[in-house]
Amino acid sequence: SGLSSDGGGALRPLYMDVQATTPLDPRVLDRMLPYLMAHYGNPHSRTHAYGWESEAAVEQARQQVANLIGADAREIIFTSGATESNNMAIKGVARFYKSRKKHIITTQTEHKCVLDSCRSLEAEGFRVTYLPVQTNGLIDLKDLEAALQPDTGLVSVMTVNNEIGVKQPVHDIGEICRKHKVFFHTDAAQAIGKIPVDVNSMKIDLMSISGHKIYGPKGVGAIYVRRRPRVRLEPLQSGGGQERGLRSGTVPTPLAVGLGAACEVAQQEMEYDHKRISQLAERLVTRIMSEVPDVVMNGDREHRYPGCINLSFAYVEGESLLMALKDVALSSGSACTSASLEPSYVLRAIGTDEDLAHSSIRFGIGRFTTEEEVDYTVQKCIQHVKRLREMSPLWEMVQDGIDLKSIKWTQH
Repeated sequence: SGLSSDGGGALRPLYMDVQATTPLDPRVLDRMLPYLMAHYGNPHSRTHAYGWESEAAVEQARQQVANLIGADAREIIFTSGATESNNMAIKGVARFYKSRKKHIITTQTEHKCVLDSCRSLEAEGFRVTYLPVQTNGLIDLKDLEAALQPDTGLVSVMTVNNEIGVKQPVHDIGEICRKHKVFFHTDAAQAIGKIPVDVNSMKIDLMSISGHKIYGPKGVGAIYVRRRPRVRLEPLQSGGGQERGLRSGTVPTPLAVGLGAACEVAQQEMEYDHKRISQLAERLVTRIMSEVPDVVMNGDREHRYPGCINLSFAYVEGESLLMALKDVALSSGSACTSASLEPSYVLRAIGTDEDLAHSSIRFGIGRFTTEEEVDYTVQKCIQHVKRLREMSPLWEMVQDGIDLKSIKWTQH
């Protein structure tokens, strides 16, 4: 069966939801343990060895994060995660340059925390352009150029989408922003450690990073802030002036060490992981599509990160399928909005029909996913889609050649 023991005797579903979070890599835990127990000094205590050893560990971690993205260690600020990093980047830059720059550009498919940060800036008097995306999930670069205004201060476009896995043309966006002297921020939480990212060749000025998406601990992340040309931001959090005054608060040494270790491991494993995950993803999609008709893959087939697969199963309610697949941990969209019954705004933005949006499932394949887990998921998925369709009057009508779009549904 797909159920695995959690060690306590209870059975748990097998895990296929790595976009929501990833398990901690054991190599990362090994590096963290000493700083959870023996080396408990405050990294900002300058008067004794406890502080010095913690500070050295934090600085090593800062270098490891910088190495993964081609940055200078001084450009890395530790945060509590990508949500905080996104808030800092967008609100921080907007507020610092507000006397001259009142316009921001983002996309309709960004993570909630980017969209919400932009909404709150609109309440402060900024103008925000929410670029639409094409049906493949990618922005049209001509739309971006057309949206730029003389007082545009920031463009924020995510690297890899957390729901449909599409990879935006970050290089080109960086070129356009640099040419127009506009700062470019990217939420790279789903990208770093999985695909090569280089802040200099991609001309990225600010980047958000999360620990728990790359097999590191939860509750830690980082923001990359370019030094040359220099990006200034107004801090969101005031206090003792840690992290170059941009993010006050004691840096949690064990978490920072965990993030650094996760970045180092990701750098070593990236090529191997990518090859393996691509093969497993290919296996999952090919097998499901060869056995089940009317399955749509959401998002561009080429420009994507292979480990995030979003499929719509026509004539099947996504929630019913998730419940039927109870021995596999899957989701129908982002974890942050999974409690709402609204169809995903990302799928709506790529023009997915309401009914298809409701029938979509996201499969996440990661570093520790096995071939057996993929095969089990495929087999269960095929079985339940067929069963649920047998029960669906819509499916029956389609088999009889009726065009559902032509039907006038009456309200009784």
